Amino acid sequence: MRESLGPAPGYAFDNDSVHSDELHRCLTDAYDTMTFDRLAGTGVTTGWRCLDIGSGSGTVARWLADRVAPTGEVVATDVKPRHLPDGPCLTALRHDVVTDPLPEAAFDLVVARLVLQHLPERLAVLGKLVRALKPGGLLHIEEFDASYEPPLLTPDEESARLYTAFLDAKCAVLKAGGGDPHWARKAPAAMRDAGLVDIDPRPRIELRTAGSPGLRMQLNHTYHLRDGLLAAGLTEAQLAAVRALMRDPSFCAASSVVYSVQGRRPWLAERDGTR
Repeated sequence: MRESLGPAPGYAFDNDSVHSDELHRCLTDAYDTMTFDRLAGTGVTTGWRCLDIGSGSGTVARWLADRVAPTGEVVATDVKPRHLPDGPCLTALRHDVVTDPLPEAAFDLVVARLVLQHLPERLAVLGKLVRALKPGGLLHIEEFDASYEPPLLTPDEESARLYTAFLDAKCAVLKAGGGDPHWARKAPAAMRDAGLVDIDPRPRIELRTAGSPGLRMQLNHTYHLRDGLLAAGLTEAQLAAVRALMRDPSFCAASSVVYSVQGRRPWLAERDGTR
């Protein structure tokens, strides 16, 4: 594994936390199928050169590596890449996308799943990702818009208020770290403003029920973000109660809106206005 010397920023979800493995399992179970279906639609195939930033557990990078083999390459990056083994057509790289450089006009496909909303410098990073695309290359972004994820069925009104208080506290934790938990809805316009064309946003909402990957992920957040949630005003008793609520078979909630957005870097002729 090659390494850079870029510093690791303080992300809300630490890849080295004892809770990170379960978070990765939840994300894989809840969203990999959606991600893979959309990426398959790009036509990614043998010989493509791909970049997956903030690769986390590496499931997306490994899926891409299978598609670009035997002559392509996938570069998977993370500030803490312990989950990213090298493999056939796959190179893992310790890399901070905020501070470390990327090669320009180098990739046919760049993927940023659940990364940009956590970065205060998200627009500057978006510009860097666009410049890393070859002319005609595709950028694929997925993000949550947490402004909509209401409880739908709860044992009583107090339970609904408790779950909403947890969601509000979680958003406060993310914002305190420089994140924007509502940025997903802004991603299509931001990609257009960064110079991409053929912008294609696809929103998705699912039901969260006890034991479902999406609600397991929320449950994980109560542990992963515990210190921040307490600092945001929740108590240990409230955390215990909301955990019990999310394990209750009678409880269900709407997920946040997941935006899967793709855009293309114009061909040189398009940028020159001759095509």
